[in-house]
Amino acid sequence: MAKYYSLFGKTTTDTEVQVVKENQVVIGYGYAMSESRYVVYKVEHINNRGFMYHLINTDTKALDRTDIINPLSKKFGIGRYYDDVKPEFMDAFEVAILLQEAQSKAKAEEDEAEIERIRISEVKQVGRRRFTDIFPEAAQAVIVARLKQDESDMQTDYFASSTQRTVILGFSTHKRDIFSEMRKHAPNFEETAYLSEFNKDYEHREKYSMGAGYYLGESKYHGWIIEKVPVYDRSRTIEEFAYIAGNEDNIHINKPNGTPSDTPMEDKANCTMVEYSAKAVAVFGNTKPIKDELKAMGGRFNNRLTFKGEKIAGWIFPKSKEQRLACYFGLD
Repeated sequence: MAKYYSLFGKTTTDTEVQVVKENQVVIGYGYAMSESRYVVYKVEHINNRGFMYHLINTDTKALDRTDIINPLSKKFGIGRYYDDVKPEFMDAFEVAILLQEAQSKAKAEEDEAEIERIRISEVKQVGRRRFTDIFPEAAQAVIVARLKQDESDMQTDYFASSTQRTVILGFSTHKRDIFSEMRKHAPNFEETAYLSEFNKDYEHREKYSMGAGYYLGESKYHGWIIEKVPVYDRSRTIEEFAYIAGNEDNIHINKPNGTPSDTPMEDKANCTMVEYSAKAVAVFGNTKPIKDELKAMGGRFNNRLTFKGEKIAGWIFPKSKEQRLACYFGLD
């Protein structure tokens, strides 16, 4: 039985009708109408579904498949199309070579993914034990610091951020969001120590639809923030923090004697912050180990900054970030 697709009300495709052949070139149009070239290396018929076309991206050597390919003469948007006026074909031998390369690439990616899966599993195994050892029975919430990176696109009014790192600062015996409690744990980690000082602008209350909840920090889009993660199920919380706790440097809770845990300074020792201009500051040196944190704090990398009359690579920040950077490098 034929299967029909109605695409945006523009066309209907009967997948029981074969539209392209093996070795035929197909053009794909994606976001912003970017163009990709594919070649059909196999055509198969699937009961109750129709024809399925197996493709190779001739540029990336990625394998793909689709059951809908429309005529180019009726192109109307994102999708895959075949030239129904002057169909283009590739040499069968060339397609066979492409397929071999694509399959080898896919196998390598699968092997790499399996290695990464095993690594993550091993890290989690260590993290489960480590987190369980420090997780108080009476804990009702985990107090964490998250390093946020701005992923917004102002041109399209898209606002988003990603978490680059999560650090465990401590635990709470209740689920209430209290900023004074968050500030109390801020000194446990050097990067969030500046949040221990009261600053009304750092207290964010966004417990509404699409809000980010209660968090302490400059912005939910960049830099460090502190927030509480409620514990509703102990085993689920252990699993949630297993990978994070697998890296011992992501645990910065108070030691038994009450002193904060130590943080290595080697990554910052080889960097220098300078006043670059009246409106900007810059960071030079071996910044690669801390590049993610510099980017999350709003920095922009430039390999041709001018410093002391020479061209040098570094990170440039607006002047408004000077105090934050000074705290980060321990200069205040």
